[in-house]
Parts: sequence; structure tokens; C-alpha cells
Amino acid sequence: MEALGRTKIIIRNGRIVEIGEPMINSCPLAIRFDQPVKSFSKDEIIRNIENRIKKFGMFTKDRIITSNEDFVPFGASELISFGLKKSIINGAVIVCDGAGTVVTNNPYLVQGIGGRMSGLIKTSPIIEVIEKIEKEGGIVLDKENATINQVMGIELAYKIWSSNIAVTVINANDAEAIRRKFFDALILATHLTGISKEEAERLTEVCDLITGCASKWVREYAGRKAIMQAGVSIPVFAMSERGRDLILAKLKELKHQFIVKLEKLPYITSNQPSPLV
Repeated sequence: MEALGRTKIIIRNGRIVEIGEPMINSCPLAIRFDQPVKSFSKDEIIRNIENRIKKFGMFTKDRIITSNEDFVPFGASELISFGLKKSIINGAVIVCDGAGTVVTNNPYLVQGIGGRMSGLIKTSPIIEVIEKIEKEGGIVLDKENATINQVMGIELAYKIWSSNIAVTVINANDAEAIRRKFFDALILATHLTGISKEEAERLTEVCDLITGCASKWVREYAGRKAIMQAGVSIPVFAMSERGRDLILAKLKELKHQFIVKLEKLPYITSNQPSPLV
């Protein structure tokens, strides 16, 4: 996987066997994690991932796959889970360690899997995890290989629900392929730290929601074209009316105080990941 400043992390049998170099030095969101990451040292990153393994069973047969707890107000899994609860969307295509691409309409499965997930690049099948997902109403795209293929996943989802499917993507190729085939898909781009200027521009043309992560190009291009921004430190940009309406619906359900302000976007303060890349 790639997590915490797009650090490459390889886990085998529930243990970290390789860790790369992070692309950033600090993140205001990571400081608030259950196992905080303040300086983005390898030791801190290892402790954070080990905590996820210990507490949530990530990358093991003990994976906890359901949750009704929001970790951040406007995260991809939080928005998709909310959309399913309110019948704003009919189904979702997400990614899970030990299973790969997963299709479901269970909001608690979406949040349990996605709320703790970073940028999963490749995974191997864990039969116990796959069986848990299936018991919760999820469909694993490829049980033999745990393939991650969001385009194939949404094709499967549309055969089941026929309209209004949410899907997470991490690159413009997938986003463009999905938009060409399914005009009413709700496309959420995540895990974008370090993407190129061209990639950011392409994503703005086809996505409904784009997470800022620690990307300077997302802030510049998505921020400039967005019709709404949710959050400041790690902004989420609504690129379409459907993306905006999902965020507004979620806002109506929040029990917190908040401010509504007309402002030129992107609205950026000094409390950002450092550096933006």
C-alpha cells in the first residue's frame, strides 16, 4: 500500500517487511490519528500501520470490515456510506485489503473497509476476509486473485443496480474510462499526493469529488474549477452538482457547528500538509 505521505509499505502475514520514504514531512490530519504521525519518521509510520493491524486486523484474517463511525466528516468512505444510507446512490465500488475490488450497497461495509484504508495498490486474497465481506452483502470481483480493477467493478455493479453507482479511483485513466461508459456514476478521486499537473487536470474533467490529500496540483486545478470545497486542511472539492449535493446532504446531518462562507476557491490556510507535492 501507499500511505502517510505516499510512503510505500509492504505487509506480509500481518507484518511490515518493507517501508519506503514519505513524500511529505507533516500532515494536520495525521496528527489526529488514533496512533498519531507527527514528524513522518519511519518509526512513527511503522507504529501507525502496526496499530491498524493490531486494532482493526488490517491485512490479516481478523480484519474488521464493518463500522458506523465516521473518522473524518467528508472522507470518501464517509460520503459513500452516507449516500447509501440515504438512497442517494444505489451501490458502491471500493477496495479492500485481502479482497481487492468489492461491490456492495451495505453502508456499514463501505465505512468499515474504507474508513481505515489508505492507497491500496496490490493485495493477495485472504479467504476469511472474503467470506466476511460476502456475509455482509459484498461481492468480491476476483476471489482467486483479489484483483483491484475499478472499471470491471463498476461494470459488475451496473449489472446489479443499473444506475447511480459510486466508485473510488486513484488515477485519471480509470476515471475517464468509467465516465465514458457510465454518465451517472459518482466518481470520487482519492490518494492523490504527488500526482502530476496533467493527472490533476484530467481528473477535474470527469470526477464528481476530488480529495486534496497533499497535492499542490489538486488544490490549484480542482480548487479553481470546483463549485464547492469541504474542509480546509485536507480539502474535498465538489466538481459537479451531484458531488456538491452529496456534501450538502451530509452537512444537514452533522451535529457539529459549522460556518457557511462565500469565498474564492481554493480556500487555503497555513494549516496544510508540508510540503505540498
